[in-house]
Amino acid sequence: MDDKTIPFSLGNEKEIQIRMVLNQVYEALKEKGYNPINQLVGYILSEDPTYITTHKGARTLICKIDRDDILQSLFKFYLTDK
Repeated sequence: MDDKTIPFSLGNEKEIQIRMVLNQVYEALKEKGYNPINQLVGYILSEDPTYITTHKGARTLICKIDRDDILQSLFKFYLTDK
């Protein structure tokens, strides 16, 4: 038996969930004819969920994730070594 402690992190699971939600919301916005990037930016800046369509439950999905977590995930993705 190995006596070493194995680190446990939920950070990766959270990142995966955020990515999945953003992809689903992006697709729902695109299907409804919106510019998904503009709508997502509007939501992030204003915290107004009406920027996100209800199509395919997109508004409900994105509201389950804290905007700060979304921003942190985006910055982490673009500003750290992968």
